[in-house]
Amino acid sequence: MQFTFEDFVLDQDRRELTLHGAVVAVGPQVFDLLLLFVSNPDRVVGKDELLEGVWSGRIVSESTITSHINAVRKAIGDTGEEQRLVRTVARKGYRFVGQVTLANNSQARQPSLDEREPVRQAPSPSLALPEKPSITVLPFQNLSGDPEQEYFADGVVEDIITALSRIRWLFVIARNSSFTFKGRAVDAQGVGQELGVRYVLEGSVRKSANKVRITGQLIDATSGTHIWAERFEGLLDNIFELQDQIAESVVGAIAPQLERAEIERAKRKPTESLDAYDHYLRGMAKLHSGTRDAIEEALPMFYTAIELDPEFASAYGMAAWCHFWRKINGWMIDRPAEITEGIRLARLAVSLGRDDAVALTRGGHALSHLAGEVDNGIALLDRARLLNPNLAPAWFLGGILRALHGESDAAIKDLNHAVRLSPLDPEMFRMQIGMALAHFFAGHFETAADWAEKSLGNLPSLLPPVAVVAASHALSGRMDKATLAMQRLHELDPSLRISNLKDWLPIQRADDLARFANGLRLAGLPE
Repeated sequence: MQFTFEDFVLDQDRRELTLHGAVVAVGPQVFDLLLLFVSNPDRVVGKDELLEGVWSGRIVSESTITSHINAVRKAIGDTGEEQRLVRTVARKGYRFVGQVTLANNSQARQPSLDEREPVRQAPSPSLALPEKPSITVLPFQNLSGDPEQEYFADGVVEDIITALSRIRWLFVIARNSSFTFKGRAVDAQGVGQELGVRYVLEGSVRKSANKVRITGQLIDATSGTHIWAERFEGLLDNIFELQDQIAESVVGAIAPQLERAEIERAKRKPTESLDAYDHYLRGMAKLHSGTRDAIEEALPMFYTAIELDPEFASAYGMAAWCHFWRKINGWMIDRPAEITEGIRLARLAVSLGRDDAVALTRGGHALSHLAGEVDNGIALLDRARLLNPNLAPAWFLGGILRALHGESDAAIKDLNHAVRLSPLDPEMFRMQIGMALAHFFAGHFETAADWAEKSLGNLPSLLPPVAVVAASHALSGRMDKATLAMQRLHELDPSLRISNLKDWLPIQRADDLARFANGLRLAGLPE
């Protein structure tokens, strides 16, 4: 079926829009939106009908709808001011007011090229996607009506691009390329094709009095799927500090979403076609859950990634981290050999990954536990933060090390910052046990028990929070709860004793170790 209006032909079967016989480049959702309009000429199409017809009923933001309407208008030579063909009906929807002629494809006549006016360029060939995840950050829309806020919106985007660029596994389009789309109505899928990226981050800025609201949404440009959307608000008293905070929050929120999206993509690939990075991603998917079976499945994935790419620093770091996780939960079979192997992997991770924040984070944390090098581990994680200030694991694993080092206040601050960076993190249970340890060493036993219980609510098999629960209740005089926790601790690791406590958890201050040992002793842990 073909719809003709003015000098345009919209071919439903071929999913093609032409002007004087030349193809006009439009994305899939823009095409669907235009088709919905021309199929219902001179009738108001409301928001619900738009969502159902174009986005299959999925809820999307107002800015997304607006940008797609603008893209439709641009494709057919219309504007929001002129509204020659697509008219906005206030608080109701949109109405296509052009004269539409309907014909079957066999009867339809394409306008002759001899009748041409200046024609539109056919789309350029799509760029191939890079091997690693790729993203562009589009200039945010200024919805405040205040041109003075343009610099603020642009500054937020530039900060986000800079922060994303620090993530070594991510391919980020440079600012100069992404800003060529400023002021243009664009379709995320079209942008993805033009720039050769899988993901597009778009957003808007709205200022009201002394408040500013930033919205952002992450889109898979290959399918048009919305992966994530969030809103950030703040005061303009310190506009540049707010700009930094928003950039940090956006990057901290979308980095885990990007990783999850890539993990899901890797899962869908045939096993025989996997490369080093996909093995790494599959291992990460397992590692995030933290269970014994998951770690046993993750470790071979990281080893395979290393075999395929012997200089893959992050894979070494994650493999080392798996060995640490087996140690701290009492899962090691040949403890001396596994500790030696974990240390070997961790040293390779931090050596090969001097400028890799992920490798430094996991490798440094593993070294702290496996080799007892807590001071060195803290220094390595501090470097990771300098390389990528938005890497949540660098903050929460660094916070745990600072708690073990006796720096409870600094640990709590770091852990809170990690939660702010990644409030939906799949490894939230690690942040919670970090908070439990920090509060325990600070003498806040009830608070420590609460945090440890939260961690166990997310991962019941986790050994450290069970120990914190037992010690905290015992030192607070709640012996019935302490005894129950000790029974659970013995079930998880029958070999744990007061005498091997320092070897299990590298607590650095003698007073902290004595307090922990005393609490566990009162709860019933054998000497």
